[in-house]
Amino acid sequence: MTEHQVREQEFQIARYRRLEREVTDPLAVGLLHIIIEDLEAGLRRDQPDWHGLCD
Repeated sequence: MTEHQVREQEFQIARYRRLEREVTDPLAVGLLHIIIEDLEAGLRRDQPDWHGLCD
């Protein structure tokens, strides 16, 4: 994964985190949380030294 792809993935994770905080539907929150976990797992798999962004 290139540095540009890593930054794009981190940006996407940040967008989903923001949405997760803003939505009020419990199902939507749960689905967004699953998406975030999946994206983060992909980054950890492809970039073993990746530790995530600060919230």
